Amino acid sequence: MDALIEKAARAVLGSKLTLALTGAGISVESGIPDFRSKGGLWDRYDPEEYASIYSFQRDPEKVWHMLREMEEIVDKARPNDAHIGLAELEQMGLLRSVITQNVDNLHQEAGSKDVIEYHGNSRSLTCLWCNRRYDYAQKKGEYPPYCACGRILKPDVIFFGEAIPMEAMTQSYHLASSCQALLIIGTSAVVSPFNVLPRQAKQVGATIIEINLERTVLTDHISDILLQGKATEMVSRLLSAVKELKDL
Repeated sequence: MDALIEKAARAVLGSKLTLALTGAGISVESGIPDFRSKGGLWDRYDPEEYASIYSFQRDPEKVWHMLREMEEIVDKARPNDAHIGLAELEQMGLLRSVITQNVDNLHQEAGSKDVIEYHGNSRSLTCLWCNRRYDYAQKKGEYPPYCACGRILKPDVIFFGEAIPMEAMTQSYHLASSCQALLIIGTSAVVSPFNVLPRQAKQVGATIIEINLERTVLTDHISDILLQGKATEMVSRLLSAVKELKDL
């Protein structure tokens, strides 16, 4: 593993443009379970019934039963060493952007400045009827939260049936087509259109560094280096190796 860590660190140091793709696995150690895992939200709430835009438009109060539980989980979470390590790589000028599927805002709380969110952010709310926007803290503890116009607010996350923000897709595609090193952390990156990004990076010759607990569909066909283990441990070791090599 030491040799793999060093190889990954050299790839990051030798890259003129490095990106990180992150998914649910990076936040598990912050106390946010993968919604799709056993015991996760989708095990207890049918996503078609509770997580589609049509369900929200039809019965927002019902959907907020699930959203309340999700918010209580996210409220308790704090950035872990993997989030903090990526923020430090950005501060060192060695990481251009984090492109995430997560809605928990933990990258920003860790200090990352350039975060592209595919599925939105749960820390703000919008009224679908009058477009008034609120910070989450303004409505904390209000279930369901109401807009000044009298309608129930929707968190700024992408529900099933909603499109991925065009700006996020355009910007991430452009970056993936130019990068020289790509970190994939806590995701198998199989959900479309997020799954296009590793293939784009691979096509332009980027070194693909995968950090996951288990082997994934990426491991044998896309990844050049697999750092198998917890995100906190692997990112911390990678960061230490980068600093050590940088100082030589």
